Amino acid sequence: MREGREDKELREIEFLPGYLKHPEGSCFVKWGNTWVICSVRVEEKVPPFLQGTGSGWVTAEYGMLPGSTNVRVSREYSQTGRSHEIQRMIGRSLRAVMNLEGLGERTLRVDCDVIQADGGTRMASVCGGFIALIEAVNKLYRDRVITHWPIKEYIAGVSVGKVEGRFLLDLEYSEDSIAEVDMNVVMTESGRIVELQSTAEKVPFTTSELNTLLKLANQGIEEIIKKIKEETIHLWKGS
Repeated sequence: MREGREDKELREIEFLPGYLKHPEGSCFVKWGNTWVICSVRVEEKVPPFLQGTGSGWVTAEYGMLPGSTNVRVSREYSQTGRSHEIQRMIGRSLRAVMNLEGLGERTLRVDCDVIQADGGTRMASVCGGFIALIEAVNKLYRDRVITHWPIKEYIAGVSVGKVEGRFLLDLEYSEDSIAEVDMNVVMTESGRIVELQSTAEKVPFTTSELNTLLKLANQGIEEIIKKIKEETIHLWKGS
């Protein structure tokens, strides 16, 4: 369980944009003891169902490196159901704040690689992936490859849960693994919910408890978006 951290307190979070040399966008996320490298590459093509529509696409891939947990994670030569579900969630979250028509017929592919896991890897991937996306879009906009800024607003996600009767923000693995309720929430800066993934592990929870957790998540997301803005304000709208 957490030491030196209040129930409503985030772990220490550090975002390092531009971490990699080659991708159009990248970010190293240090979220407590969860570390994720996110990168974005631009491809001058779209999936078949979008060809000829003038619309672009944003998609994501997610994986955990073999040494990222306390036991070796097998390399995913074919994806597990968990990784597939997580990367679809990341992609949906990022597309929710994008004007895809503003990209033209090109794909922004977001890769999220977990190099160390201690809970919250999918939420760290959403936030790091979004920062890398801002950097890639900045490059496209600055180079006049696109003429309109396609990101509509900021977005972030965080985990919350009920653990031993306490409502906790930003669960570490030791808390997540014993939680009575485990929830991941992705919200826009305007407060709209993009993703809400919640499970009762032992006893069903009430609507009142759900509202308490959503309020806690909203508080955390506001703090995270503030941190994201601090790292990306110089990139926003091609500045």
